[in-house]
Order: sequence, then C-alpha cells, then structure tokens
Amino acid sequence: MIKAIYAIASLVVCFAVLPVRAATLPGIPEFIDEMVVRHQFKREELETVFDRAQYLPSVIETISRPSTAKPWLEYRANFVNPERVKYGLRFWKKYRKTLRRAERDFGVPQEIIVALIGVETIYGQDAGTFRILDALTTLAFDFPRREDFFRSELENFLLLARDQQFDMLAIRGSYAGAIGIPQFMPSSYRSYAVDFNGNRKIDLLREPGDAIGSVANYLKEYGWTNTDPVAVRTKIVEKDWIGEISAPRTLGEWSAVGIKADKKLPNDRLARLVDFTVENGKELWLVFNDFDVITRYNNSDFYAMTVFQLAEELKAARKISSTR
Repeated sequence: MIKAIYAIASLVVCFAVLPVRAATLPGIPEFIDEMVVRHQFKREELETVFDRAQYLPSVIETISRPSTAKPWLEYRANFVNPERVKYGLRFWKKYRKTLRRAERDFGVPQEIIVALIGVETIYGQDAGTFRILDALTTLAFDFPRREDFFRSELENFLLLARDQQFDMLAIRGSYAGAIGIPQFMPSSYRSYAVDFNGNRKIDLLREPGDAIGSVANYLKEYGWTNTDPVAVRTKIVEKDWIGEISAPRTLGEWSAVGIKADKKLPNDRLARLVDFTVENGKELWLVFNDFDVITRYNNSDFYAMTVFQLAEELKAARKISSTR
C-alpha cells in the first residue's frame, strides 16, 4: 500500500513539473497568420517555434506582484547599496572611455548610464534566466490586462531574431521579455540599440560598449536635456497646504503654495512634486524633465528615484576614490 502511494505521488510530481506547451493557448494560430501576412515569415517555421514554446505560470505570478509594489525603503535597499556602488565603480573604471564618449555624444551623464545598468542587471551579472520566447508568449496570450503590449513585443522579438540571426529558442532574459545587459524590450532593441563599439554589429547580450551607447541613445531619444537637475529635495513651508502633488507646475507656482526647493533654480522651470514614505514620515522631492525620461525606461517614480540616487552615490564615491 505504501509503495502504491509513493508511486502515485511520484506520478503527480512528474506531471506537475512537465512543461506546458504554449501552442495550446488560444490566439497563437491567428498570430502566426498575422506574422506570415505582415512580415512574410514562413508558416511552417513559426508553427515549429511555437510548438516548442512553453507556457510559464511563474511569469504571470511574477508580473502580477512587481517589485515596485514594495514599500519605498525596502525597494530602494535592493538597488542603492554598497554592493551596487562597488560593482558600479569597477564598471565605470573599466569602461570610462566609452562612458565619456557616450556622455559627449548623447548628453547623458555617465553616472546615470552606470546607475541604470546597475539597477537593471548589476552590470550584466543578472540579465535574467527566462527564455524570452516563453515569457513573451505566455504574457501575449494569457495576460489580458496588457496583451496588446506583449503581443507587440512578441512580434518585435520575432523580427529582432530574424534581423540579428538570433536563435529565438536560446535567448534568455527577464520574466517580462527584456533582453541583455541594459534589459531592452525587443521593440526598444530594434529602435534604440546602437553599435557603439564599432564592430559592425549590435549585441546587448555580451557587449557592454553597445549597452552603454544604447542606454544613452534611448534616454536622449526620449527627451533627455541635462538642463535641470533630475530631482531636488524640497519642503512644505505652509504646513496646512493640501493639494495635488503629481501635476506639473512651474517652480514659481510651487513656491506660491508653499513648496520650496532646497536648491535655487529659475522660477519658470516645470516640476512635479513626488513623495516617498520613510521612517519619520514623507520625503518630498521636486522632479524635472529628465526624471520623467527615466520613467520611460520603467514607468515608476520608485524606479526613477532609485536610478537617480544610485547615480548620486556612484558620483560621490568616484570623487572620493579619485582623491586617494
């Protein structure tokens, strides 16, 4: 009897870990039809690819509880810490010439580029283990809230694989389908990735030089200006002030309602007021154009502030190390 129970349990475990074929998801045959008509893919090849794609329930679980849902201090601690500063300084030193050229060519500060790559993948150390085909197929056909976005990204992934001659069954990245050292979504890879090391190919999977140039190009294309600070600490002078904190206003308008920046800036500059919960209450910041550009990489004020604060830590640590 005990042996029979063990045998049944073993069968249950085996079936539980067997991969689920994504081809069973509704919508894939129609998607293949679209790709054949719109982009002249061969139907047989796509049918073979999707027959080998796997449905990953873990992707749905992970994307449904994003890290930005954590409290601010817990989220920040994952990225702004001594380890990322240490690795960031090494990365900065190793690729200092490339970073200087990227800053010159695109107008994006070196510390911002380094910080963003540090937040995304710890400078290429953690670029993700999910097979991109599996992740995007799962999200495109079983995540209704954003299915249009992920179907577009799946389409771009197939085009990218064809353009770059990738083995689409081998490329791995994040649970959301982001690829390589800077974690570009396939559409961003196709639109903003650049050959920055001059070897006549674009490789964000293995070439930090291309990752550096591509991050800088992405931010520039989304409107990076480098004319104002990214963010400035602020305080409420009028203690009884109650108002909308997210709508952009000029600094003069903010000042008129009792919001004072800790740094002197022209009154005509537009900024949003954002707050972050800390141990002793709320921490207030006025954030400018370039802060919002960072949110185009990841649509989260937590994310943009983390990139900014890691960049500030890196810049300060590099300054100290250069004086020793």
